[in-house]
Amino acid sequence: MRFDFSTANRIVFGEGTLNEIGTIARQFGTKAFVVAGGDPKSIDSLRNKLSTAGIEITFLKTAGEPTTKLVEDAICLAKENGCQLVIGFGGGSAIDLAKAISVMLTNPGELFDYLEVVGKNQTITIPAAPMIAVPTTSGTGSEVTRNAVLAVPDRKVKVSMRSAFMLPRVALIDPELTYALPPRVTANTGMDALTQVLEPYVSQKANPMADIFCCEGLKRAARSLEKAYHNGSDQLARVDMSWTSLLGGLSLANAGLGAVHGLAGPIGGMFHASHGAICASLLAPVTAMNVKALEERMPDAPALERYCEIAKILTGNDQASVRDGIDWLQSLKIALEIPGLSAYEITKVDFAEIIDKSLVASSMQGNPVQLQRAELETILNDAL
Repeated sequence: MRFDFSTANRIVFGEGTLNEIGTIARQFGTKAFVVAGGDPKSIDSLRNKLSTAGIEITFLKTAGEPTTKLVEDAICLAKENGCQLVIGFGGGSAIDLAKAISVMLTNPGELFDYLEVVGKNQTITIPAAPMIAVPTTSGTGSEVTRNAVLAVPDRKVKVSMRSAFMLPRVALIDPELTYALPPRVTANTGMDALTQVLEPYVSQKANPMADIFCCEGLKRAARSLEKAYHNGSDQLARVDMSWTSLLGGLSLANAGLGAVHGLAGPIGGMFHASHGAICASLLAPVTAMNVKALEERMPDAPALERYCEIAKILTGNDQASVRDGIDWLQSLKIALEIPGLSAYEITKVDFAEIIDKSLVASSMQGNPVQLQRAELETILNDAL
């Protein structure tokens, strides 16, 4: 047994922990570049807490997924103002943007020197400027991952820059920040969190450490995602989903993902759709196809038994079959009113390009079985 497990230098979790942000930030400097998205009241609260602690703020309000152009402009702004630390406050997009800025504050060259696919994919050699990640959604787990996903609109792709140096110095997770999330955001981000504790458990890079986090995350998502969707003020459900999101980030950063994310990346680059909504549409059909392919080509694969364990956790039934687990995922999709991919103007004409891009996606390499083009086409068709 051998595995390598890395995460943020410090994790602070609990309701009300945002009150500690000023003290934490002061450890790294007095000039902060703040990337913020989400609820205006929460942003105002963050500003006040930092100002009270004597932190000078250069502020960037962001909405939507970060583009390479936005990162480049933000880097210039942060340098001009002599920022010593970066704070990402919001969903995965805001945190990924903050991580990219923090690493480019200390490393030489241009952003594209370090990007996969569209850039030179050079190795990041210098630790990033201190970065604090404060998620306001329960989905991506970006607060404890070692990469940033950026959109390149003119190429219709999303690409990553990756390095252990990109892990935040502090991940501060306050479930209270998720109380105001609307049902649709709760559903989409929650399904992303669920996917990110399911895929690493069956990944080719699964390991005993990540397994612990995956199983705990699956249990909490199963009991709380639908509750949080229907009743956003359910504090126990919100804490469970914040915990699931964190566990998903810990898991994917160290055990990888699979075909759901392998397909979701290209789709997100080609169409205007949230990452979580895409994952939500794909999770059940990908799971069904993975099981079918494993049974046909790799009947002794450990992943089959793991899918059975997943079914038992999700359904709460020790006698559940893999099929029961797939049915549970499909039922959850219906309960959360998740639209199919056709809602984003995706048609069968687009399948070939999506599949071409997915086959070279890093997440696809962790899938428990190598899926054939026809199988990927069936998944997309079922997700429409």
